[in-house]
Amino acid sequence: MRILRRNRAALVALVIAAAAIAGCSRAEIEAKFVPASDPLPRWAAHNESSTQSIDHAAWDQFLFRYVRTDPTGLNRVAYRKVTPEDNEVLANYVGTLERVQISGYRRAEQFAYWVNLYNAVTIRTVLDAYPVESIRKINDGFFSPGPWDRKLVTVEGQALSLNDIESRILRPLWDDPRTHYVINCASIGCPNLDGSAYRAAGLENRLDDAARRYINNARGVRIEDGELIVSSIYAWFRDDFGGTKASVLSHLKTYADADLKAALSGRTDIDGYEYDWDLNGD
Repeated sequence: MRILRRNRAALVALVIAAAAIAGCSRAEIEAKFVPASDPLPRWAAHNESSTQSIDHAAWDQFLFRYVRTDPTGLNRVAYRKVTPEDNEVLANYVGTLERVQISGYRRAEQFAYWVNLYNAVTIRTVLDAYPVESIRKINDGFFSPGPWDRKLVTVEGQALSLNDIESRILRPLWDDPRTHYVINCASIGCPNLDGSAYRAAGLENRLDDAARRYINNARGVRIEDGELIVSSIYAWFRDDFGGTKASVLSHLKTYADADLKAALSGRTDIDGYEYDWDLNGD
């Protein structure tokens, strides 16, 4: 991800300045630098007759120990409390996933696998750099926006980055906007890192629940002084939500609770976008 694959800080600053003059929001301009949904066809292979399941118990254990929900509904990670032993458990879990021949599994099992791998690698990347104020500070130089283009894992002989997993596997091959609610970029503005691993069983319900929790939290959607402010995710990845503001609003209404749905009724525009890149640590 979770963001600007081709971004170059100086270029973006210039483009945003020009866009501001033209009346465009920062988030809408940043969207032009988000990785395109560009599939890696080899990962479309699957076997729906497979009954194999992947063991995510180690990830469950890590999440149970270190993820807590704060009073605002944000799931925070106790990075500073992670023991060397649990750091090794996490590294071993990622290594175990790398050895899975995932193309032989059914699609629901594959989806859970890629989401868990993405999230576990993100947390491991933060821990390797900790203490750090934001994942965006974990970069490879002045022109790097973060660690998302690093080849951090190898699956079935192919080196993959976080951007590869998100924008070349999950987004294009599943084409489900709810994907954005279950992959986590270690930031306050992001949908929560859930407190347990994803699995094929119950996946649809968990995707819906993740969408509802984010949309009905102020980090996702809020009305402030009469204006509708939403997460920048809905600008960066607007195409995943139908491609227009109207389609984004329709999506939000689908998962909004009664009060929010009433507040969204009749609205045809989005007044602003926000995103907090501070680390989701406790």
